[in-house]
Amino acid sequence: MNDRILKNLKLNLKQNKLSILAIIIIMIFTFASLCASLSTYDPNQIDPANRLLRPDFKHFFGTDDMGRDYFTRALYGGRVSLMVGFMSMIISTVIGTIVGAISGYFGGKIDDFIMRCIDILMCIPTFFLILVINSYLGASVVNLICIIGFLGWMSIARIVRGETLSVKEREYVLYAKASGENCFKIIIRHIIPSILPTIIVSATINIATSILLESSLSFLGVGITQPNASWGSMLKDAQSYLMDAPYLAFFPGMIILLTVLSFNLIGDTLRNVFEAKANDR
Repeated sequence: MNDRILKNLKLNLKQNKLSILAIIIIMIFTFASLCASLSTYDPNQIDPANRLLRPDFKHFFGTDDMGRDYFTRALYGGRVSLMVGFMSMIISTVIGTIVGAISGYFGGKIDDFIMRCIDILMCIPTFFLILVINSYLGASVVNLICIIGFLGWMSIARIVRGETLSVKEREYVLYAKASGENCFKIIIRHIIPSILPTIIVSATINIATSILLESSLSFLGVGITQPNASWGSMLKDAQSYLMDAPYLAFFPGMIILLTVLSFNLIGDTLRNVFEAKANDR
């Protein structure tokens, strides 16, 4: 990250205070989830005598219908939701970058074939496809990460392909071609580093999409299941107690909302930073 990008980033953060707040929120949620094991409560310990207690200084988020500390479950649920978001983002970004760069660089029939395949895949409702595959394979964190990651790369591939079409006509890429450098080395050494800002922005927004997908699947009962917790599964379990214990839905719902909005705000800020850098050229 050079001085110009840092300067643009500082300027954007000064102009948009919500972006600073978004970064703080993500840092707090991530740190709290990583430190979940420091809680004095077992997230899966059932205590019927203390079920549906309202939030207080002993139980910050109250207790659920089985007497489990809701704050602790939210922390452990954050581990699952954030891990699914980050890991599936890595998978989809790597696949999308490779496919998009190859498609844009080689062009011609290769580009036509890849793009038609992507168009066909994007015509299929991704959420329902994920729903069917996850129901067939079974609910687990690894399955969720793989399914969301392997079905979420198409939009990134289209973006990378568009950027590659522009970058491959620049002088340093043409010089590398004329020098007889291997095509895949050109893609790795010259093209991907040039479009890295675009990839970073797409990856940031992809995290929010992945977290939302995981929460939706868990809410429908085909994602994370009992006794484990994720923010989506906590919302699912809270449905029966909306009138008696509305806090059971409020806390995980608000956490999901803040997380998704924060990642989108960070993505928008990064986009503005890199667009400003491109306009300065």
